[in-house]
Amino acid sequence: MAIRVPRIIKKSSTSLDVPKGHFAVYVGEKQKKRFVIPISYLSQPSFQDLLSQAEEEFGFDHPMGGVTIPCSEDIFIGITSKFRI
Repeated sequence: MAIRVPRIIKKSSTSLDVPKGHFAVYVGEKQKKRFVIPISYLSQPSFQDLLSQAEEEFGFDHPMGGVTIPCSEDIFIGITSKFRI
């Protein structure tokens, strides 16, 4: 059985690194890491749950200037690696 590695997740450092059809999110509970992910993730129920948690914690005034998801990097990768996009 092969392990599926998410093709979508890549760590990025500048806004210039965001290709068309993608957006940046900041993931982490204390130290935030920036990921560039496809917009198609927005249609995934489990990703929508993560966004709801982010809204509850940060509202729409995100401290990092973008979408911040308050979960560990491992949880984020675990959830998004299951998406079939």
